[in-house]
Amino acid sequence: MKSEQQKTSKIILAASLVIVMLGFGIAIPLMPFYIIHFKASGSALGLMMSLYSLMQFLFAPMWGRLSDRIGRKPVILIGIGGYFLAFILQGLSQNLFEFTFSRTLAGILSSATLPTAMAYVADITPLEDRSKGVGLMGAAMGIGMIFGPMLGGLLTGLALPMPEWIRPLLQVTTDVSTGKLINLSIPFFASALLALLAVPFIMVFLPESLPPQNRKHEKVDRRTSRLTLLFAGLKGPSGFLLALAFLLAFALANMESVLALYGGQHFSMGPSEIGLLMGGLGIISVIEQGAAIGPLTRKFGEIRIIQGGLLVSVIGFLGMALLKFKAGLVISSLVFNMGNVLLAPSVTSLVSKRAKSGQGEAMGLNNSFQALGRGIGPLWAGFAYDLYSTLSFWSGALIQLVALILTLKFFTDSFSERIPNSVQVVGED
Repeated sequence: MKSEQQKTSKIILAASLVIVMLGFGIAIPLMPFYIIHFKASGSALGLMMSLYSLMQFLFAPMWGRLSDRIGRKPVILIGIGGYFLAFILQGLSQNLFEFTFSRTLAGILSSATLPTAMAYVADITPLEDRSKGVGLMGAAMGIGMIFGPMLGGLLTGLALPMPEWIRPLLQVTTDVSTGKLINLSIPFFASALLALLAVPFIMVFLPESLPPQNRKHEKVDRRTSRLTLLFAGLKGPSGFLLALAFLLAFALANMESVLALYGGQHFSMGPSEIGLLMGGLGIISVIEQGAAIGPLTRKFGEIRIIQGGLLVSVIGFLGMALLKFKAGLVISSLVFNMGNVLLAPSVTSLVSKRAKSGQGEAMGLNNSFQALGRGIGPLWAGFAYDLYSTLSFWSGALIQLVALILTLKFFTDSFSERIPNSVQVVGED
């Protein structure tokens, strides 16, 4: 693929990931208000947040393997088109069951996009630039996480002209912090519209990155196509990295799942304030992943980046648990994010470099373990919040600390200073 085509392809892929993360981020400031509107509990909040990611955990390997067999472009189109349908259904949901079903469908279909986009980047990017390519995709996801929560918070107050027949289909409730009416459906419709607009660009301008002669044509036994394959991945050369991806995603989900609920109940933060805070976290993500992670990786290597990021994340978690004023919560969450943003791209890069099978399958496995962490994390966070409001922050700090200790044990002690772009894991060769 020519350099100009590579550039165009990366732009389209980045836009696709922005759209996917818009949908994920848009729901974050809305979830507590859906919980209040549907008269549910913190555990129900955790369930709604987790189903999206649990479906990604189950289905991402399938989409990754399918992209190894039929090409990347068709699978990306399935992900974006399915995303449009699922988010329309979320906006029209009339009760907790319907909303839960539509979140589940969104997780199944949108999980086709992320691992396939990462595999596409691996197809067109030289090995020595793999971290940079993954970092750029991470920056695109960060942009989605900036504008997703911001849109989710701000669009709730938007009153669009609409036919009378559709008004009963929308979810309108009261913002408990301001007493104003907010429309919970509009942000989902806006996100679905962006997905619809992306489809023709992908169809026309995104070339296929995996030529037929490089595709895997052997059939996979369906009995090993999901959970069995994932457990087998833990025994492979990237097993520890996949387990680490799970731990990091689990800890992050603790924060994301209850931040809006905690801020709303303890500091009277409404959707707009939560959206702006999450937007600030996204800005940090874009700056670090788009501009900083490449130079940092070349200088220190992925392992040092992971260990430093874990240490900063633990400090941020402790701040969220201990500081009992609004500014403390904001500053601590920003500190946490500064460390956490460095983790996923570095782990993903290492998984890609150690892949012994198709890149689509490797990225599907990596995304699945991240999705499993994001799926189980909210279940725990909602349950923990009902027990004690800062318990999820304490448990997140503990998990990040355990992950840091494991990296010190399983990774070589100084290879990143000697060979920054090498991937050498003790006990796995």
